[in-house]
Amino acid sequence: MDMNKPKTENRKPKTALRIFLTGVGGQGTLLASRLLGEAALVAGLNPLVSETHGMAQRGGVVVSTVVLGAQSPLISPGEADVVLGFEALEAFRALDRCHPRTLVIANTAAIVPYPVAVGQAKYPEISEIMALLAGQVGGLLAFDAGALARQAGSPLAVNMVLLGALAATDYLPFPSAGLVDLIRTRTNPKYLEANLQAFQLGQGAARDAANWLKKLKD
Repeated sequence: MDMNKPKTENRKPKTALRIFLTGVGGQGTLLASRLLGEAALVAGLNPLVSETHGMAQRGGVVVSTVVLGAQSPLISPGEADVVLGFEALEAFRALDRCHPRTLVIANTAAIVPYPVAVGQAKYPEISEIMALLAGQVGGLLAFDAGALARQAGSPLAVNMVLLGALAATDYLPFPSAGLVDLIRTRTNPKYLEANLQAFQLGQGAARDAANWLKKLKD
């Protein structure tokens, strides 16, 4: 195991894997799921990818799944091995998909929904919902992916940050180089350098946050 990767008690990648991605419209959730699916396909696996757009154009919830080693792309409650939460509250709302060994990689940046913006509701304290989430899952890597995307030169590169963070763990059954190659071929040349930088910053953020990762039990 790469000593720079977040520790998961010598957990080895497996070809049976369920990844649940959730965010809001405009964050690149669907592109991230497609890249994961293509990388798995290139590696000789048999990925199933599902997308639920919702009201993506209006900032509504967007959910997608990438499933390896199963007959259906659906992820029922309690079945997700990995959750990529592109927005803090949406990451918390995915708790029902988690089981006690699930790894959650969460963007702590908030995108205020309409009811909160007009004063009809209150956005919960992010530190509180992250603490609640951490207590129910196998591991939590939480950091401000939006800030890292802006640092990389593109506020739209949150998806690349989270993909980089996932690649820095030992959960994927294919090398991170496969994802990088796809980013190079699927990205508009205008945004390529920013996306690659965002991916690298995500890897670093996962390693920095690893000390918060709960040890998984055998």
